[in-house]
Amino acid sequence: MNHYLIKENMDSVVLVSGGARRIGAVISQILHQAGYKVIVHYHRSHQEAHGLVESLNQIRNGSAVALSGDLNQFSAYSDLIHQAVEVWGRLDTLINNASSFYPTVVGKTSDEDWNDLINTNLKGPYFLAQSASEHLKIHQGCIVNLADIHGERPLKNYSVYSIAKAGLIMMTKTLARELGPQIRVNAVAPGITLLPEKQYNTEKIAELKSRTVLKRFATPEDIAQAVLFLIQQSAVTGQILKVDCGRSLYQ
Repeated sequence: MNHYLIKENMDSVVLVSGGARRIGAVISQILHQAGYKVIVHYHRSHQEAHGLVESLNQIRNGSAVALSGDLNQFSAYSDLIHQAVEVWGRLDTLINNASSFYPTVVGKTSDEDWNDLINTNLKGPYFLAQSASEHLKIHQGCIVNLADIHGERPLKNYSVYSIAKAGLIMMTKTLARELGPQIRVNAVAPGITLLPEKQYNTEKIAELKSRTVLKRFATPEDIAQAVLFLIQQSAVTGQILKVDCGRSLYQ
């Protein structure tokens, strides 16, 4: 890691929604390693969030905090941004990582399913961006959304999730135009990275890997490094960076 960049980033504050577990936790760690102060948002993952923050603060004291919020509640969006800015008096980057993911078969989808998947994958990112925009403008900040290749290629039996991620992709492009030139807005679109636990056997995993160009899945570290790239590349906005090991090149 470039020590000059670490020193340059040390005043910059990043908020990672859903930053306590899985890909979100790795994003939090990678950005912290790059020198950023990190705010780890969580909903139910209290233990994981505070454990992660404790470990980050052991590396660099006073460099990480955890904030809770239910992104199904409209009031949580402005509250979370307000609390985030209160921590260090600024906010430079918003990472919209929090997400819900589960099947919704047409004919069996409930109103609750729709609201949960749309709220966490689309409504939350939009209103967090709206609430954060005035603060991000001050330091020429940026927003990075965690999209999905299935926002462009529908995933069977996951209709609402795919719809929400498609909206997030268009939201990324729209906000890039709306918020520029002061704020850059981009997205990372993973393919398969971490499979749902206990749902896939070895044979199925091998089959899925065979349908990528690189014959493997992207790792959480791959996704986190892509997020870091989009934060640091000041000439890039309105882009959707696919990090899918070539999965989207297959039919």
